[in-house]
Amino acid sequence: MNAETVAYAVAAVGAIAMLIAVIVGISTLLWLLVRLVTIPGVVIHEFAHKQACELVGVPVLEVVYFQFGDPAGYVRHGQPRRYREAFVVSVAPFLVNTVVAFAAFLGLAALVSTTGNLRAASIETIAATAVLGWLGLSIGMHAFPSTGDADTLWRRSRLEWRQSPMVLLGIPVVVVIYVANLLSWLWADVLYALGLGILAFSIVGAGPVPV
Repeated sequence: MNAETVAYAVAAVGAIAMLIAVIVGISTLLWLLVRLVTIPGVVIHEFAHKQACELVGVPVLEVVYFQFGDPAGYVRHGQPRRYREAFVVSVAPFLVNTVVAFAAFLGLAALVSTTGNLRAASIETIAATAVLGWLGLSIGMHAFPSTGDADTLWRRSRLEWRQSPMVLLGIPVVVVIYVANLLSWLWADVLYALGLGILAFSIVGAGPVPV
């Protein structure tokens, strides 16, 4: 192998290494950007868990509303005594995040419907539009309970269905949670949030804003 061949090989390896570094760097930046943009959704999700625990009398041991690690946030709590308590704690984020996101989108739709030409809108109106859209999307994206929530309900279902057959009614919810988390790889969480926005706009009857 002559020196020229070696030089080409080294250059090729260097180029590949540089390309990999660029791809990894871009992926990391995108991951950080998504985490930052969706902070409100994570906070509301964990807040819903915490409030549900307090509502049904389950002791809260630790709350992390947001972090850059995995998971982005969590609530450590005691063992619920009844299945219905575990159910409420697990599905609370879906209800709370959905309601809050939908309210943000309703506000956005109402604002858009009363806005004339976008070029003539005030800076405050444009800022409010951007913030409401951001909150609706971010909070709606984090409406789905996690697979950890589904695991908890599944374990309780297997242990308690003989004593209380009504527990079986929660199994479809467990399946939906698993499927929703699986489809999140296909942006199902984003599509859900956008669906809430479309529903809000259809209710308010807001059309596109002229520019």
